[in-house]
Amino acid sequence: MYTPFFGVAYPISVYRIIRPHQVGRYKAARLMKEANISSKQAHKHRYKIAENESKIAPHLLQRKFNVEAPNKVWCGDVTYIWAGTQWLYLAVVMDLYARKIIGWSCSNSPDSELTCAALRMAYESRGKPQGVMFHSDQGCHYTSLRYREQLLQYQLTQSMSRRGNCWDNAPMERFFRSFKTEWMPKECYRSYDEAQTDVEKYIIRHYNVARGHSYNNYYDA
Repeated sequence: MYTPFFGVAYPISVYRIIRPHQVGRYKAARLMKEANISSKQAHKHRYKIAENESKIAPHLLQRKFNVEAPNKVWCGDVTYIWAGTQWLYLAVVMDLYARKIIGWSCSNSPDSELTCAALRMAYESRGKPQGVMFHSDQGCHYTSLRYREQLLQYQLTQSMSRRGNCWDNAPMERFFRSFKTEWMPKECYRSYDEAQTDVEKYIIRHYNVARGHSYNNYYDA
């Protein structure tokens, strides 16, 4: 099993040795060479930045990603994964306090039912908390009447990124990048069922349990 450290996926044995210490890039490079591993970096994306807020909900989060308690701010987003002969769409909900994924759903359609299912899992698994802020981009599955009615039913306050500004929802972007660069096979998946099983394995067994996060100094929270 591999655990990321300084943006690099190290074997668990190496990670445990260097975890309590401050490590510079030269020592990290030496350890990488000794372990016969190499850095894996995603390509940079070019985004067209816009400052316009959504007419559905304001940008309440304002990039204040450091949250002091659980169930104060949740974030959501959707990505797509090639699964043999079709796309698998994955919606997730993250609690910003410890960067934990608390709700997710897979579907062959990126509609409001997909995002509502992920939100429902998060809401029920956390004991139906009140007054949580939910932040997302301006995708149609978050601006739809169906989704906004569910937020209202759960008494969650909706916040939305400015259009075209991915940094307004950076923790979610980082989660999907981690999955696709650290875990997802380069040749993608052979079937929908295989993709769904591996996504759930990544969330339940790796990301929420074994993977260190720079946000909390690589310790579980």
